[in-house]
Amino acid sequence: MSGGYHGKLLTLFILTLLTITAQALPKCDRNDEDCRERFMHPDLPNEPPKDVVNSRAYETEKSNDYWLNQGKEFIKEKLTAQLNTKRAKNVILFLGDGMGLTTIAATRNLLGGEEKSLAFEKFPYTGLSKTYAIDKIVSDSACTATAYLCGIKANEGTIGVNGHVQRDDCLAMQDQDNYVYSIAKWAMDVGKSAGVVTTTRITHASPAGVYAHTAERDWENDSELKEDCGSDSTAQDIAYQLIHGEVGSKLKFVMGGGKKHFIDSSLYEKGERSDGRNLINDYKQQNAKNLYVETHEQLMNANLDEAERVFGLYQDSHLLYHLETNETTTQPTLEEMTRKAIEYLSKNDEGYFIFIEGGRIDLAHHDNMARIALDEAVEFSKAIDAAREMTSEDDTLIVVTADHSHAFSYAGYPYRGSDIFSRTVATPDDQKPFLVLSYANGPSYDTFYDVEKHERRDPLQVLTGDAHDSFPSTLPLDSETHGGDDVAVYASGPWSHLFTGVYEQNAIPHMMGYAACLGEGLKVCDSP
Repeated sequence: MSGGYHGKLLTLFILTLLTITAQALPKCDRNDEDCRERFMHPDLPNEPPKDVVNSRAYETEKSNDYWLNQGKEFIKEKLTAQLNTKRAKNVILFLGDGMGLTTIAATRNLLGGEEKSLAFEKFPYTGLSKTYAIDKIVSDSACTATAYLCGIKANEGTIGVNGHVQRDDCLAMQDQDNYVYSIAKWAMDVGKSAGVVTTTRITHASPAGVYAHTAERDWENDSELKEDCGSDSTAQDIAYQLIHGEVGSKLKFVMGGGKKHFIDSSLYEKGERSDGRNLINDYKQQNAKNLYVETHEQLMNANLDEAERVFGLYQDSHLLYHLETNETTTQPTLEEMTRKAIEYLSKNDEGYFIFIEGGRIDLAHHDNMARIALDEAVEFSKAIDAAREMTSEDDTLIVVTADHSHAFSYAGYPYRGSDIFSRTVATPDDQKPFLVLSYANGPSYDTFYDVEKHERRDPLQVLTGDAHDSFPSTLPLDSETHGGDDVAVYASGPWSHLFTGVYEQNAIPHMMGYAACLGEGLKVCDSP
């Protein structure tokens, strides 16, 4: 009996060992390329599983004529397009911070399906810009702002200075020979008005590219600057430069968040300055007709015709995400700020330049919050739609682009019309579902991976449907990283055909300058 019992144990042990070994082995021999290729392009079921909801088929798309006619219409549209070689009176640069091509493609689903288009995807001309910095392959929003606004590439973390200034170099940033100026100044130099609108702090890296010169993007107030440069430093922080700087003090329309960076902590509970200043009061005292607003109601009821300049700060830090707002929220939407900006700046018969940023696409991605990131992209698209409605392609050049992408993935062979915030059809080897959207790295790692059991958690049991849901990341990082791939550039209006092809990111302001006769580079008005 004892021998039989031990024999059964041995048999069970061998079977278990064989099972474990079989599971550990790859499905195909590493040298069997044909076998491996079949798994690269799996033959998935024709009908989606029951838990893949809202899947739909398009009967019209099954016919040859549907696609043939679509191709014909596209060619006809291109053949009838006329090049607009007029001088641009107005230039609007829209920046979707962190809005890589994956973000754009995934966002279409929020409009009703992957076949839909965001407002800017209907623009007639498209190109790609290369986003690397002087010192980094994968860039940040500071050095890229210097590229697409000032026309030169710079080092990571620096704004409005050239490559001779390294990040945190307190002395080099004060050498004005290292300054570079944005297209906003180019516009003001010829009598145009200029402005900046963002959903982030107005002192954040992207909007600061319009008016600031700094070796460190984080020096948004004097306390932060003095911590690095010393209490006796004469260097100017970003908020100070907006109010008193050569460019910032002349901007006609400025809106965003970041009130805390403008007021001393002794004067305002949430203030972070330490120089005793209230820069908002400084702005008001510069001209009795300078308008300052802090709420949606104040903006909507303001008489902009009587304002010399317009300045709005709606939060102490960044504006709330759109999905965080409700009927009690006092901040305006990006679309509303865009409409007010164009309405106000259009008073200048010479024209205007304005930089408008959907800045929180990027911040949501950094936290692996894909739902919010894509919703912010939809809001960004609404603002662009409003700008197209309020302006004419005849005299207004609109350019839409991103500063960089993110390590964001949209994958897994999902069915048409399926919920992109849910699972894919394919099932991994661990037999747990995986999601259509994920990240290469970021803070959600521990949420989706049990580090004690060394196994993935079922992501469907993790997701709650809340706007702040995080999506899986492969590597643990406190903040998800940017991506180094090229980003798209979309253009309409005068000389928009220049924006086709693949080019360095710093070429963007030079092309805008050419179209509107701005800056020291080539200009259409200098051509024969």
